[in-house]
Amino acid sequence: MSDAVQPTAAEVRAAADAVKTALDRHLAAVERRSGEDDEAVYEAFNELAAAAEAYDELLYDRYDEVTPFEIPGGEELPPYAGPEEPNALSVLIRRDYAVAEPQRLLAQAQRIEAADPGGEASGTAASGTVHGALGLLFGEYEPDEIASRHKEFGLEEGDSTLWVTAAEEPAEPGEWLDAPFDGVDPQQVVCRFDVSAVFDDDVDDGAEDDELDELDADLDEDEDLEPLDAER
Repeated sequence: MSDAVQPTAAEVRAAADAVKTALDRHLAAVERRSGEDDEAVYEAFNELAAAAEAYDELLYDRYDEVTPFEIPGGEELPPYAGPEEPNALSVLIRRDYAVAEPQRLLAQAQRIEAADPGGEASGTAASGTVHGALGLLFGEYEPDEIASRHKEFGLEEGDSTLWVTAAEEPAEPGEWLDAPFDGVDPQQVVCRFDVSAVFDDDVDDGAEDDELDELDADLDEDEDLEPLDAER
């Protein structure tokens, strides 16, 4: 790069100061977060990513140096080309889990069956298998509640994503039920939020694990369950 277009030392310093400011805002947003999908945290994350990228570029252009960190981002969406005033919207959500503790999951399913002995699963021993226990769990609780209590149910969070898409008119009843995620036009996406361990900046909360001690004691008192080697 020629000297004529090189950034000045002052510009590099200003970019570094912008990174410091963005770090403080991001930490403040994380400390005040109201839930897993807090929009303020995502906005602060994006501001930090942009500031870090700008600083990295100026640092390289001026001093031929790079920063020792990289903030990954999700796949960039194309420019929005949907309706200016949408009359309808769709919210597409995917959350992945691993069955980390099958015994905890099975014990929870047994509690659901015991609380409703005359329910649909009565007499089917659904709680004795992992797939049956998952059916009971998701039949009993809303997905958002499972997301907030996943450790209690023996699940471990994986990646998740939420897309909000705009449309001129609502879909016809039953139109997309067989293939809910097919045919999504990226240019209709209003906003997108991704959560992944790849760029997770959260610190494990030991208090949450402490809340499970009572559940662990309950599991010890339960009758022994046959281990499902195929699910481990």
